[in-house]
Amino acid sequence: MKQILDWIDHRTGYRGVVKETLYENIPGGSRWRYVWGSTLVFVFFVQVVTGIFLWMAYSPSTQTAWESVYYLQYHLDGGWLLRGIHHYAAQIMMILMLLHVLQVVIDGAYKAPREVNFWFGLLLMLIVFGLGLTGYLLPWDQKGYWATKVATEIAGSVGREVPEIAVGGADYGTQTLTRFFAIHAGVLPALLVGLLVVHIALFRRHGITAKLSGRREGYQEDFWPDQVLKDAVACLAVLLVIVLLAWLARAELGAPADAAENYAAARPEWYFLFLFQFLKYFPGEYGKLIGAVVLPGLLVGFMFLMPFVGRSRTGHRLNVAFIALVLIGSAVLTLLALDEDYYAKRIDKSQIAEAEKAFEQIAIDLRKAGEGSPYHGKEQAEQLAIFSGDDQEEENLLQEQYARYQRYQTSKNFIEAVHAADVEAERIKELAVEWDPQAEAYLPSIPPTGALALLRADPKTQGPKLFGRYCASCHDYSGPEADTEFVTVHPLAPQTGDHVPNGAPNLYRFASRQWIAGMLDPEEVAKVHLDRETWTVTDAPYYGNTNIATEDGGMVEFVQNDLADLDDEGREKIEAIVVALSADARLPYQQTLDQEAETAGQIAAGREAFTDAFDSYACSDCHRWGEIEDAEDAPDLTGYGSRDWMIKMIADPAHIYGEHNDRMPAFNPPGKPESQQLSDEKIGLIVDWIRQDWRPGPAKPQP
Repeated sequence: MKQILDWIDHRTGYRGVVKETLYENIPGGSRWRYVWGSTLVFVFFVQVVTGIFLWMAYSPSTQTAWESVYYLQYHLDGGWLLRGIHHYAAQIMMILMLLHVLQVVIDGAYKAPREVNFWFGLLLMLIVFGLGLTGYLLPWDQKGYWATKVATEIAGSVGREVPEIAVGGADYGTQTLTRFFAIHAGVLPALLVGLLVVHIALFRRHGITAKLSGRREGYQEDFWPDQVLKDAVACLAVLLVIVLLAWLARAELGAPADAAENYAAARPEWYFLFLFQFLKYFPGEYGKLIGAVVLPGLLVGFMFLMPFVGRSRTGHRLNVAFIALVLIGSAVLTLLALDEDYYAKRIDKSQIAEAEKAFEQIAIDLRKAGEGSPYHGKEQAEQLAIFSGDDQEEENLLQEQYARYQRYQTSKNFIEAVHAADVEAERIKELAVEWDPQAEAYLPSIPPTGALALLRADPKTQGPKLFGRYCASCHDYSGPEADTEFVTVHPLAPQTGDHVPNGAPNLYRFASRQWIAGMLDPEEVAKVHLDRETWTVTDAPYYGNTNIATEDGGMVEFVQNDLADLDDEGREKIEAIVVALSADARLPYQQTLDQEAETAGQIAAGREAFTDAFDSYACSDCHRWGEIEDAEDAPDLTGYGSRDWMIKMIADPAHIYGEHNDRMPAFNPPGKPESQQLSDEKIGLIVDWIRQDWRPGPAKPQP
């Protein structure tokens, strides 16, 4: 064996390299405080190794980036662990880097003759921050996309050319991904390795900067074996922490990035959160330039001047105080940012109770008096001043609470946005797989158009967005089991308090048995509650808040007169009509009940009862339904509540209601493309959501 080793040494000189590497002299002996540099290099090595394997599975384009990360995270054996280690190693690397910089400054390791090595260290620090920034975008999820967008827009304070060069044009897309990926996986690692080699070489040239006192003074020890052991133990401890984090809290993957859906909770990663908070104190374009470029530039510039400032004892203390102030300030700003975001979770609502009550009363007055209200057209702060009148003490209290109230509302919006993003992130995981009976497993099933196409075509997530934008100003959607609720406030007529018919039915479980039964209930059909304390109309589930409720000879009159005092036979007919009419809707959650009703003959009985007179009229006297065609101009109930019926009704209500339509707009009238507000596809998403007709999640646990 010795002969082989001698042969290798003769040709490579490896023994000299090993001796040079392991037998470096350490003044004062090995110490735990010297491990930070070694752990930092070790974590970078972990990043390189895991990054190479991630590279093998990653495809940088807008239709493959998220999809490839999703496959890695949920379907590739051990992929979640690999990505988790890479993700958390990046977080740990930031912490270790800050600790290393702090140690270097405290020990004075930046002083002559180590100035150049210190500068190389600062350049390495900036590259590490660059790696964090560019890597954040690569999963191409909502969180990373919008956080990167915020960062590049901040960079735009220097000049619009900067973000355009980084983005690769005016819009974020495949060009952006390929540039960031090339920078993250190629340019920055290459620069870091090159600078790191020089950094370590200069470090070996000048040796450790040791502070010796007591028994350590004059003591000498080699790097091997004690310091090597300490470094190895520290590296192992760091690795265990990284693996534990990756195991217990798997790396997050949000919904695919969608430029059309603004992510209201856009925030950078925690190590840039201090800058995000800092910029809040510098409003406007020039403020952004000062907060994002000028002041950070001066800070980094001062760090490069530290070797000259620290020549004296006083200068060194100034440097230590400066770096401590920067780190403490960054920590405080980070905590302030987190506190503002989650302020709504910790606040005692009594601290804003008076302001909330004041705004409620102001809203009532605005509904009551309209433009005649003294609060009309005023900012909220002005409204509170008017509300308090001459009571200075109350005004001071309200203004104090107003600041908390604003923070509460901002935080509440943030938390709701995070929750909505989490819901979409979970939903896309359900949509992206299909059960394969041969493999007996859920396998990826993403179309060539990408995962975003799945989400955009999903009624469960897109339906409520469209409903809130186009329908919720008139229609309620609220019920005991509704995942998303919309409750519309309809004001009474200003000043007079008259009932203004400007609302529309509650569409929760529209066309279900319960919904139709309520519409045929004399007590429910025209129900409307006028709340004169809040000056609003509430609880109008059917026709109670529309003009139809006041029409003579209409549906409301028929229900309240003919169906008011039914005998047992009449109630059985109504129940049969409800069952049969609801069955036409083919609602997914009633499918079993409808099949049972068909078998039991209830649907046939309901169709027969539809033509029977109750008091003076039969339903068929006004309504057409299937084969019943000789009726008046009331809505055609053929396929009532079905997908096609609802799409036609939303596209052009006149097609269903004719001249009885009460201000329901035509969202896609046939032959009038200039009047289109919604495409048939989007109308279908709203309809499917109302009908609760969407693809269910996996019945078996996902891998």
